[in-house]
Amino acid sequence: MANVVRAALVQATWTGDTESMVAKHEEHAREAARRGARIIGFQEVFNAPYFCQVQDREHFRWAEPVPDGPTVGRMRELARETGMVIVVPVFEVEQPGFYYNTAAVIDADGTYLGKYRKHHIPQVEGFWEKYYFRPGNLGWPVFDTAVGRVGVYICYDRHFPEGWRQLGLGGAQLVYNPSATHRSLSAHLWQLEQPAAAVANEYFVAAINRVGQEEYGTNDFYGTSYFVDPRGRFVGDVAGDKDEELLVRDLDFALIDDVRQQWAFYRDRRPDAYEGLVQP
Repeated sequence: MANVVRAALVQATWTGDTESMVAKHEEHAREAARRGARIIGFQEVFNAPYFCQVQDREHFRWAEPVPDGPTVGRMRELARETGMVIVVPVFEVEQPGFYYNTAAVIDADGTYLGKYRKHHIPQVEGFWEKYYFRPGNLGWPVFDTAVGRVGVYICYDRHFPEGWRQLGLGGAQLVYNPSATHRSLSAHLWQLEQPAAAVANEYFVAAINRVGQEEYGTNDFYGTSYFVDPRGRFVGDVAGDKDEELLVRDLDFALIDDVRQQWAFYRDRRPDAYEGLVQP
């Protein structure tokens, strides 16, 4: 397997309906493939607006099964067409009353590899997610893909270091963090937390944020998506804060071994001393 992986992400504006939103992402993916990308990831609940700005039963209509729903089905076809691994965040319904904020991971041949369900569910103004989502219950899976070992952590999860570490212990080389976060709430954290997680856990992180304002609230999603390496350095430029963008970057996975040999954080862990971290 080549050490350099060309990876892509999309920060997108909401189009007003699912069909055009999915179609737009399909075109971004095709363009990424034309530019040589072998993996791409989309933003949190990418095929819908960020409806969690309000609490309204009408928004359960955005939910669909994973992997047997229409969006994941289309993304599997897209993966086969483009030969790319695709990280697909959607609103999942498992059965009546069981809803999750989920990301499906699809391999480059269209194989559905599995899903991650968001663990940490916020319930604060503009982010009323507990109204819609149950906490994730599938652990922190790391998926063996055509480009390497890929994990997912979703939006509010990024504030909790434990999941980042679990993904590292699971062998992740690249972690996608699809998000929907707005300017006044956490902009000053956006370029701190994911680079810090990349350093602490010694892998690459793809941080994706929505961009623009949507009809269900006043949140101003500020984009500025990026890739960051295991030394905490941005890979290429950070995306802008106002417009939709496709980022395509080369990630040298050989850097992971180099950093782990030099900094040796995994060697010096003390799990025998950490019992208090998991006490209620």
